[in-house]
Amino acid sequence: MTGRQPNEGLTRLFRESGWTLRQLAQEVNRIGTERGTPTRYQPPSVHQWLDGHLPKADVRPLVLEAFARHLRRPVTHAEAGFPPPVDEAGHDTVEGLLNLGKSDMDPSRRSVVGASLFSVALTVPGWQDVVGRMEAVQTGRTARIGMSEVDMVVAMTDRVSEIDDQFGGRHARPMAAAFLVNTVAPYLKADATEAVRKAMMSAASDLCYLTGYMAVDEGVHGIAQQYYLKALELAGAAEDHLTYCTTLRGMSVQAVDLRHGPEAVRLADAAASASPQAGPRMRAFLAGQQAHASARTGDRKNALMYLREAEVAMDKAESRQKALGSYDPAALNYHTSQVRYELGDAHGAVEAMHQALRLRPSSYRRTRTDQQGLLAERQFAVGHLEAACATWHMTLDDYPFVQSGRADQRIAEMFRLIRPHLKNPTARDLYERARTVAPTSAA
Repeated sequence: MTGRQPNEGLTRLFRESGWTLRQLAQEVNRIGTERGTPTRYQPPSVHQWLDGHLPKADVRPLVLEAFARHLRRPVTHAEAGFPPPVDEAGHDTVEGLLNLGKSDMDPSRRSVVGASLFSVALTVPGWQDVVGRMEAVQTGRTARIGMSEVDMVVAMTDRVSEIDDQFGGRHARPMAAAFLVNTVAPYLKADATEAVRKAMMSAASDLCYLTGYMAVDEGVHGIAQQYYLKALELAGAAEDHLTYCTTLRGMSVQAVDLRHGPEAVRLADAAASASPQAGPRMRAFLAGQQAHASARTGDRKNALMYLREAEVAMDKAESRQKALGSYDPAALNYHTSQVRYELGDAHGAVEAMHQALRLRPSSYRRTRTDQQGLLAERQFAVGHLEAACATWHMTLDDYPFVQSGRADQRIAEMFRLIRPHLKNPTARDLYERARTVAPTSAA
């Protein structure tokens, strides 16, 4: 006699889902493949879990995520009858940031980090949950800091952002992680006046957001979510509404790109509601993402309403001194293209993406490479093969200079789309050129 008891919590979730044993096994396997760690579970394994056998520790998050996506709500370890994970030991904000950064800056652990799981059931703290929290800073452990150290962190974040814009984040992200671990985390535990402490937490929040954004570009979505959560915690502690809203919006961008429409809408709406007194440029910044997320769910009415709101706000912002230069007419045209495409207007999407690229400053090479590849895919989709090939040639002009997961995906998609058309001389010329530029894995 083993004394093992059936897992009542998991059984309740299983009944609520309405799944068969095979369906749950298939969903766990699908999410495992998505994470980069494929599994091959069959119905007998699920039966064993319900009977009280614990799945392996690295499989439990897959089970929870499967139920969370199907039931459209967070599912905890406790609810599923699983023991709490080892990393839920109550680490404070700074300790959690150190653990995250150390794993991300170590090349030997990058494959492990890359296998982390994007979760639609992630618990995102609201503004009132994090605002004013000061326990992130425990003073007296290092020398006293002042505004000069804050200015240095801000300047470093600006430089990393410029490197990401020009060359992609594949090499910049480990550098940012090392800076977080070796410099920013000690500053967060240093003696300082309250004003300096808040300013340092705000600067650290910006850097966490940027590092998460670079992780999204590389396709390591679970680690990106963790950076975004740290950015939210630090922004709340600093009472920095701007970075808090910007981070929520970034999380919505990530969700919509992964085709998790309802979660993208939830996060975009949360960003907008947390910034009730936003200026016109910030309002355009938030409404543009609300439009894209709504379009992804097929909500045509709200998508067009938010897009119009973004256009009106951008007109007002352009007539004033620029306050948030990261959202500009190029970015608005990109959102217009995405909304039109999601709503079935492929030709309108192509036109708007052309406009976005015309307005995009040349320094944003990584973004230009990604959007040119996307434009070519949509030109191809509407039957304009030669125009698509011309756009892909421009993408190849930039591609060798960019270290970006998104750019790699665009090139791989180009090969997939043109391979059946190699009898066309234009497509054949593109294919031959691309084989000399792109890695063998993409071809």
